[in-house]
Amino acid sequence: MARKRVLAAIGLALSLAAAGPSAQPGASPPPVRPAPPDRPPNFVVLLADDLALMDLGIYGGEARTPNIDALARRGRMFTRYYTSPLCSPSRAMLLTGLDNHRTGVSTIPEVIPEEHIGKKGYSLRFEPGVTTIASRLKQRGYRTFMTGKWHLGHEAGDLPNSHGFDRSFVLDASGADNWEQKSYMPYYADAPWFEDGKPARLPKDFYSSRFLIDRMVDYLGSGDTGKPFFAYIGFQAIHIPVQAPPEFTRKYKDTYREGWAAMRKARWERAQASGLIPRGAPLADPPQGLRRWESLSPEEQALFARNMAINAGMIEAMDHHIGRLVEHLKRTGQYDNTVFVFTSDNGPEPSNPLATSRTMQWWLDNNGYSVSADNWGGKGTYAFIGPEFANAAASPGAMFKFYSAEGGLHVPMIMAGPGIAPAAPSAAMTTVSDIAPTLLAMAGGTPDANAFDGRSLVPLLAGQADAVRTPETATGFEVSGNAALFKGSYKLVRNLKPYGDGIWRLYDIASDPGETRDLSQSDPAKFKEMMAEYRAYAKRNGVLEMPEGYDSTVQIGKNTVRKMASRYWYVLLGAGVIVIAMLYGAYRLLRRKGRARPA
Repeated sequence: MARKRVLAAIGLALSLAAAGPSAQPGASPPPVRPAPPDRPPNFVVLLADDLALMDLGIYGGEARTPNIDALARRGRMFTRYYTSPLCSPSRAMLLTGLDNHRTGVSTIPEVIPEEHIGKKGYSLRFEPGVTTIASRLKQRGYRTFMTGKWHLGHEAGDLPNSHGFDRSFVLDASGADNWEQKSYMPYYADAPWFEDGKPARLPKDFYSSRFLIDRMVDYLGSGDTGKPFFAYIGFQAIHIPVQAPPEFTRKYKDTYREGWAAMRKARWERAQASGLIPRGAPLADPPQGLRRWESLSPEEQALFARNMAINAGMIEAMDHHIGRLVEHLKRTGQYDNTVFVFTSDNGPEPSNPLATSRTMQWWLDNNGYSVSADNWGGKGTYAFIGPEFANAAASPGAMFKFYSAEGGLHVPMIMAGPGIAPAAPSAAMTTVSDIAPTLLAMAGGTPDANAFDGRSLVPLLAGQADAVRTPETATGFEVSGNAALFKGSYKLVRNLKPYGDGIWRLYDIASDPGETRDLSQSDPAKFKEMMAEYRAYAKRNGVLEMPEGYDSTVQIGKNTVRKMASRYWYVLLGAGVIVIAMLYGAYRLLRRKGRARPA
């Protein structure tokens, strides 16, 4: 009860502190026409990319997010919401309510080992029999729209138009440039955008967050507007490359100058003050191999501080354009009958592309990208926050994206709208698989327990229950060998290379959310119980063990080379012909010299 009172008080304090101007300060409130009380609600699902638990203002972050904060004050924010540690598996879980392995999207193409390709659950596309929430709502008379990142395949039958969406404008890649239609890494030849299942071109004035909202507003005005709608927006913010207009980024130019250790400690302190974690909960040391801020040159410090400023500016830009969508819904009388869901697909992105090979620098130079402290997020910028700032952003959790430590799985989630009673932040265990059954229930459907792995949150949202899982409910996650299982306050976790060591550990995250005290030796009975629960989860969902020595960074290198070889086979063939011709010429020359040599 004490923890609930703390969360309630802090929720009010954060709400007051985070209150700020709307996206259009000074504008007169538009007239609102209340929706008929018997009409099913509209749904807007807003999915950020690589957003950390505390990145939003209302959760204690540095970025200004008044529009998202307003949704949290209107409804409910969650402090123990978990997703998968990687983008596509999380998106598959969100859209289906199933464990990622049951959808067919166990991991992503960039990191899958050759041994898993084509295996059941590892086709990396929705497999036969998998049904999305878009399809379920369409059957109930909803109009269904999507804009943004898809990353679930673009072969025949893979795109949103084959999975329940009436209209869609999507990117089928892990990321892309935010200003132009071009790739952000050598794995992709270009940025594969599609509208309604067909290849599409971006406008010349493209900026990702603005465009995704603009196109969604266009879609909302199409079809039979008397029907309710489901709108799913997958933002590129804040996936690498981090980019945003300078009017958003410049205001954070001094925010991160003290470095990542100072930022990580400050967020940890704010998390304790806000009740996100208990007072005195320990903060984990950074993973091995991360640099100390003091070891960087002044030029490197300026570069990374600028990159974090762009990161914060990109969050604020996303929030600004969300505010435009909210204003549109208010203006058209749809706001009061719209349920909003805001969350992230996983924790913060640790990649430092320049640390892995000189080839990446060559690729950036040849694709119009500049890595410079002089460019504040505009066209041609290639900004990334790197593992040190990612670890800082993940505070008070450990590690970051791709890993099953708290920094990779524990992210923000907010719901607001009709049927959601405004209340203090909820500490109930909730997951990304809960979203689909929740929306179906709110639309008047009956979520079949056999059709979903997730749970409907309706009883919790309506104030009729404090939780949807008992302390004895085991909840598992696994992506590319990085795995976790939750049961009550306990968490079993394993993280692989390069930042993990493959050892299973046990934590009580109620008292140790930083995952600093391994209980596997001191409580062997609980460890054995949790391991048995994980093995049952893995067997039930078809989880494959990783090849011996698997390392995701090595694998992505192999897969990129394989991808480029298939794309540029003619270049390799031509080079091979030239090499063979040269060798043959040298051989002929040596033979002639041999015959000409006097006896």
